[in-house]
This record gives sequence, C-alpha cells and structure tokens, in this order.
Amino acid sequence: MPVEPAPSPWEFPPAGVAGGSDVVAGGADLAPGTVLAAYRRGLFPMPDHRGSLLWWSPVDRGVIDVAEHAPSRSVRRARAKFEIRVNTAFDQVIRACADPRRPGSWIDRDIIASYTELHRLGWVHSVEAWDGDELAGGLYGVAIGGLFAGESMFHHKTDGSKAAVEGTIELLNDEYAADRVFDIQWVTDHLATLGAASIPRETYVRRVARAVDVPLPKAFS
Repeated sequence: MPVEPAPSPWEFPPAGVAGGSDVVAGGADLAPGTVLAAYRRGLFPMPDHRGSLLWWSPVDRGVIDVAEHAPSRSVRRARAKFEIRVNTAFDQVIRACADPRRPGSWIDRDIIASYTELHRLGWVHSVEAWDGDELAGGLYGVAIGGLFAGESMFHHKTDGSKAAVEGTIELLNDEYAADRVFDIQWVTDHLATLGAASIPRETYVRRVARAVDVPLPKAFS
C-alpha cells in the first residue's frame, strides 16, 4: 500500500476560482504531500516555458470512461502486439517521456525527482508495453484510490503508447470501474481515437472527490 507523506504546508484554492483559465495557481513546491493534495483537489503541476511551476485544472478535462470503454478494431490489434507490465521499468518510462527532443516536452529534472519519489512511496506507477525484451512504449501516472491521473506517454515502436493506454484501461476495469476516473488532462486527436472525451471541470472535480475513496486497482496496490 502507498505510504502517506507529510502533509503539505500549502493551501490550494478551489479549481473554480480560475474562471475560464486552465491555470488555478502558481508556486508552492513538488513535495509528495503537496502533489497528492493537488491531485485530490483536481489539480496537477506543470511548469510553463520559463520553468515557473503552475497548477492546472483544465476547464474541459480529458478523461476515458473505463466502464463504457469499447476499443476499436485497430486498438485491439495494437494491444495484441504487446505484453503489458506494471512498474518494471519506471525510470526508463519517465525518462523517455521527458526526452527533450520530443515536441512540447515539459518534464524537467524537478518533475522527474518528484514523481520518482512518489513512485518510491507507492503513488506513481508506470504501465509498459513490451515487445519481447524491448520496451515499446508506456506511460506513467498517479493512482489515488479510484483516480488514475495519466501524466505522459511515449513510444519507441508503432502502437506502443496506444497499447499502454489500452492496457491501463484493462487494469482499471474491475468491479469499481464505474467509480474510477482515468484522467488524461486534455483530449488530443490521438487520445480521442482511444475513447477520450472532455467533461466540465466542475464534473471532474466532483467525480475525483468520490473516486479517491475507491479501493486501488490490484495492479497498483
């Protein structure tokens, strides 16, 4: 089971105070207690292009409905190519996601250090797609009860990230699936093909408040 860290000394404002902005607050720190407090309120950290730490809660939040998910034929084919593993190559996954050569890369050394510590404490997990002994793709995210907040994904082989997302859905699809929240921050064209959709921020925050009390999936316990 995850180890609860020391509580954060910071207080986050309600997500709704941001109005039409996706950014709710700035500053604070990336200590484990601070990061977990943010996720429990529907926020997540991401630095801007200058490196300033910002706390986000998108007005239109991207999620995948685990209970109602029906993968397309192409997604099923992609998933069948790979073996899904959990937490066997976390360092490789987060560093591949942080590769500065990737367009829009935002994962800096501070983010890597923070999420690696949360991984050590049992709150952050990698879901990996393997092709034999080769890491084909993967993602990492924060698991708090029934919330799985996907942070970033990558692929070294075609369909590697697609298989990792589909594998994550499989891990979340248990008897508590209807109450789980698979957060993907914003909907991209790629994630839309995997079943992602946007919901209003207010709906997301209400769902997270319930989800964090749901038992963890067995894969992340």
